[in-house]
Amino acid sequence: MDLQLKDKTALVTGASVGIGRAIAQSLAAEGVRLAVSARRVDKLAELADEIAAAGGHRPVLIACDLYEADAAAKLAAAAIEGLGRVDILVNNAGGSRSFKELHVSEDAWQEAITLNFHRPRQLADALIDQMIASGWGRIINITGKSEPEHINGAFCAKAGIHSWAKGLSRMVGKHGITVNCIPPGRIHSEQIFRNYTPEYRAWQSENEIPVGRYGEPGELADLVAFLASPRAGYISGAVIPVDGGLRKYQF
Repeated sequence: MDLQLKDKTALVTGASVGIGRAIAQSLAAEGVRLAVSARRVDKLAELADEIAAAGGHRPVLIACDLYEADAAAKLAAAAIEGLGRVDILVNNAGGSRSFKELHVSEDAWQEAITLNFHRPRQLADALIDQMIASGWGRIINITGKSEPEHINGAFCAKAGIHSWAKGLSRMVGKHGITVNCIPPGRIHSEQIFRNYTPEYRAWQSENEIPVGRYGEPGELADLVAFLASPRAGYISGAVIPVDGGLRKYQF
């Protein structure tokens, strides 16, 4: 299937490793011109070499710490400067903030909400007017599940992203812009390998994941590429898990 993405442009955050890296590679393979951001610019350089070696356009590399106060405005401006425009925004940066104590500091809450809610929202806000002007755009948010065993600051923030994205989708659909969210399940990544032992991953695969295994980043990236394409123009305001059936609830 031709996804009709050749020469579209995209900004992918958190692209140095794992899911973000796979998303960048998948979009590049479809002919998308990329700006990729992360804190570890050496990893971005490795990604750029891989994409170029595979025949894709060499990405624009943007070193960015999204916790800095003006990070969203600076990142959006750098992406537009490097690409000319941004057709597709993939908000992937962030990560789990597991709070197992009953009382959590305000600083910890601020960090979790800033990285996982405010920055994705601010990036979209910084890029939406030029998408409206061109009459086309895609905003795709990599979020998280909504079944926490205890308080997780990122889960709270990403539940907010689901609500915000739904509202935004209703406001910008008439301009040819779609807004969707993808909550990953257990996808192999640095964070997964750091937080879960091989024994736990094997147990969970057998006992809690219907398809019987953890997912690969490319399996989620393929959905991103489709949602980013003109072929997905009638899908908006959706929350589509990629989790092998791990979620227990239908909504």
